[in-house]
Amino acid sequence: MILLLDTHLLLWAAGCPERLSQAARRMIADPRNALWFSAASIWEITIKRGLGRPDFRVDPHLLRRGLLENGYTELPITSTHVLATAHLPPIHKDPFDRILVAQAESEGALLLTSDETVARYPGPVRKV
Repeated sequence: MILLLDTHLLLWAAGCPERLSQAARRMIADPRNALWFSAASIWEITIKRGLGRPDFRVDPHLLRRGLLENGYTELPITSTHVLATAHLPPIHKDPFDRILVAQAESEGALLLTSDETVARYPGPVRKV
């Protein structure tokens, strides 16, 4: 199964794995699962780090390199993904979360999230 991790799960998996739920740890550790991260997450981290957000202190360059070195696959943002956001229900206005949901749906991946609001989207989204 392809697992697309949302931004907070990526940050926790890379720097604070103890913050991950047991379910998230199991799924991430399962060698049958392919681990993906979105360019949208790197973009979100870059923007929010620049704004001085304390929960986004990680260097996005180092995070990206570490994810790739640890077997994650980077998912670029395509126009197909962008267009798919138009069909999402208006559950959430956060553009980063919406693109992640659209990417998971478009790519046949399961989006893992810790966000209750994001988990309300229909389709391939699971709160862990």
